[in-house]
Amino acid sequence: MAQVIVTKKLEQDINRKFKRESIEIFSLMQTLEDNPYKGKAIDKVGSILIRELKYRKYRFYFLTDGYRIKFLKTQELNDLIIKFVRMSEKKDQQKVIEEIRAVLRNLGKEGF
Repeated sequence: MAQVIVTKKLEQDINRKFKRESIEIFSLMQTLEDNPYKGKAIDKVGSILIRELKYRKYRFYFLTDGYRIKFLKTQELNDLIIKFVRMSEKKDQQKVIEEIRAVLRNLGKEGF
């Protein structure tokens, strides 16, 4: 089972924007523990894979280890860490993806 982490800033943004719906969003994020293949692959920076999970008109971006996702079976993904880092609406999608890429290139995964 994979481990899902949500950054503090993203958690605050979700709670502020969605209020009561935030519980539903966090439970959607937690479903990745059982099925880490969920979501659409957006980009790859080094060995880090950027993926998105959709909720209505919003996108939630998370980072995973691309090699583990590609080659291991679901039962073998015990120590996989999935880290949610950003959120955007459809209109801001490309800008947010570029920001994530820039942070990964300059600071690596620890930049979040």
